[in-house]
Amino acid sequence: MAIDLHAFWDTNNPKNPPLTDEMVRTAEKLLDVQLPPLLVTLLRLQNGGSTNTFDFPMPQAPWRENRIRMHGLFGIVTDEGLQSNLNILDTPYMTEEWDLPERQVLLWGEGHWWVTLDYRTSPEPAVLWIDADDAVEMLIAPSFEAFYNALVPAAPMEG
Repeated sequence: MAIDLHAFWDTNNPKNPPLTDEMVRTAEKLLDVQLPPLLVTLLRLQNGGSTNTFDFPMPQAPWRENRIRMHGLFGIVTDEGLQSNLNILDTPYMTEEWDLPERQVLLWGEGHWWVTLDYRTSPEPAVLWIDADDAVEMLIAPSFEAFYNALVPAAPMEG
């Protein structure tokens, strides 16, 4: 069962401006993609920042917890005068900086690993987990909607 859209965001907001149609068009043009409608819907509620904490179960994950923990999502900031460390428009720079595969849109991450929209094989992107240090890619979900629909409230971390 999908997380209620209005229960997705935490109260911590990076002070990104509200998302407009023009900002979406600018981002899609600069990134040469069409963003998933559900992602745009979420960003209209809050344009990036901290989310409530969710897990995406991944039994095939090579790490102990067998899940991906989600606690943030990048927004769209087109005003170059506004500094935001949560901006999908940083994708081209981060792709070069971390030697990431082309045709990705970064959703969140911290440099050594990323969760991305992968547009390499289709205009409907899959969601990937990329380990930049070890050049490992792992399919998380076949679409952003499938990813979102599989999120569950976060379980306690194992000690």
